Amino acid sequence: MRSHKSLGTLLSIIFMGFGQLYHRQFVKGGLFIALELYLLLFWTLPFRNAMWGLYTLGETTQTRVGFTIVQGDHSIFLLIEGIIFLICGLLFLWMYVLAIRDARRVGFQRDQGKKANTFKETWRLLTDKGFPYFLLMPSVFFTAFLTILPLIFGIAIAFTNYSAPNHIPPASLVNWVGFQTFIDLFNMKTWNRTFLGVFSWTIIWAVLATVTTFFVGLFFAVLLNSKGIRFRKFWRSIYILPWAIPSFVSILIMRNLFNGEFGPINQYVEFLGLAAVPWLSDPNWAKFTLVLVNIWFGFPFWMVLMSGVMTSIDRELYQAAEVDGASGRQRFIGITLPIVMFSTAPLLIMNFAGNFNNFNLIYLLTQGGPVNIDYSYAGSTDILISWIYKLTLEQSQFAIASVISILIFFVLAAVSIWNFRRTRAFKEEDTML
Repeated sequence: MRSHKSLGTLLSIIFMGFGQLYHRQFVKGGLFIALELYLLLFWTLPFRNAMWGLYTLGETTQTRVGFTIVQGDHSIFLLIEGIIFLICGLLFLWMYVLAIRDARRVGFQRDQGKKANTFKETWRLLTDKGFPYFLLMPSVFFTAFLTILPLIFGIAIAFTNYSAPNHIPPASLVNWVGFQTFIDLFNMKTWNRTFLGVFSWTIIWAVLATVTTFFVGLFFAVLLNSKGIRFRKFWRSIYILPWAIPSFVSILIMRNLFNGEFGPINQYVEFLGLAAVPWLSDPNWAKFTLVLVNIWFGFPFWMVLMSGVMTSIDRELYQAAEVDGASGRQRFIGITLPIVMFSTAPLLIMNFAGNFNNFNLIYLLTQGGPVNIDYSYAGSTDILISWIYKLTLEQSQFAIASVISILIFFVLAAVSIWNFRRTRAFKEEDTML
């Protein structure tokens, strides 16, 4: 004789809810059946059309018949609609699997001689043990359509030829091209020279921006925690102001200060009898200015963080080292620096990722300039994220911008995973768990 578990699972696979009906859970089974019937009756045709649009991205373009414009297929709308229906289909499959597992679990209980729960008992169980899942379900749906949907759409664009001037709907269709855009990025001189130049500067920028703010913050934290420093609260409040003021306002002020023609900094330089410095008009000086301004904005965070770490260090360690004859420099290298590095290493990695995509400072201070004649749609100080901004909103090169976004993800993921695996703070955290 076939077991209740096997038969209930088989019936639930054939049609969602049949397994629950077999186990005499009529209300639950009826709800599952009603859901699948509703989807089959009202969603089959729209789902088929959406999958057609996702596969073909349209077949007819916008045309003009006399004075009338006949609308054609909009490839991007079809792509988004197809992704939405695909996510809904996956959510339905997930619910289908849950129904099968439920029928299998109830069948296993019946094979052991237990009675299947009634609807009231099931509802009581859901409201008791399943209450956290009810609260989490809205976040699942919001995540699916506000995070996963844009992510899939951005990735999908990389495998199309969605770009100006020949593939912008509705005047023209967008086509799937596979990995051709990836190949063009590295093979075509129009793109590979710009990509390699911008990518190398992005790495240099991220490293310099992270290291300089870290060690400048460390320097001021050491000063503020040194013996004999008076008015610590006053100095700490002064140095934290650059971090407290909105960066948007501060960056625009900095751009005026470093203006090569009428900026007050150059006016003081000329007053001293020196030549004006092309802070933002020369590529090398512009990069130097970016690093300098970023130090001003970034070091207060590290200063406050490291000050907190230093105050928690056991003073007996310093006293023991002083008794052993260690100098101040040796105490700093042997005690302070290792503890600070151990405590701040995870944040240092996150700060590197943030600087890698630091769009605000680059675009608001230099707008990627000055102009570099060897680059396509990029300036001398553009990083990958600001180049993507120009490619999408200014040049409509959506496909190549999507490819660069995917490459940014892989670079940051690889660097972060490698660093996290080598960070002692996470290793010791796993050991404690």
